[in-house]
Amino acid sequence: MIRVLIADDEWMVRAMLRTIMESAEDITVAGEAADGAEAVSTARSARPDVVLMDIRMPRADGLDATRQLRRLADPPEVVVLTTFDLDEYVHTALRAGAAGFLLKDATASDMLTAVRSAARGDAMLSPKITRRLLTRFADPDPGTGRGADARRRLEVLTRKEGEVLVAVARGLSNTDIAAELYLSEATVKTHVSRILGKLACANRVQAAILAHRAGLLD
Repeated sequence: MIRVLIADDEWMVRAMLRTIMESAEDITVAGEAADGAEAVSTARSARPDVVLMDIRMPRADGLDATRQLRRLADPPEVVVLTTFDLDEYVHTALRAGAAGFLLKDATASDMLTAVRSAARGDAMLSPKITRRLLTRFADPDPGTGRGADARRRLEVLTRKEGEVLVAVARGLSNTDIAAELYLSEATVKTHVSRILGKLACANRVQAAILAHRAGLLD
């Protein structure tokens, strides 16, 4: 059972999210918080697997709360929810260690998928946000500038790690990668962890951006 903490300063949004989460048999709501400080405090006691985190909240906002949560000894995964898709929020949330970023107009199905993906150690971004990130950060010419630097960084990867990275950059989950490359999910998870470590990337999305810069998906 996936334990979820809902953090949003609007009670109607929390009620809506609770209804969506409780509609799934494999998810339970472990608690709610109305601001970032309460989210951190509640997470310490409720020990959720995933936190659905609003960005704009009083006391401590969702970005500050995400940073604090990710510094815990056994941190929960964080899926950021917002009505804003401004680039600076996406970038800051990813740097803070968020595992996913969804707009509040996402479907209930997408929200449930994001929670499940985060609980598995995968990352999920809304397709619109993913396209914007890759458009902004992927160098159109992998032979020069940031593209050349990305290719140098990728030289530390083994052949199999390179294959896994390409699959990650295509947006595949660990389950999908395992099926495509004929590996176990545990092996894929190990490969992804090693890739992130070798490339000094905080999450799968940063690694995907690096792969696009290097031209691996051309």
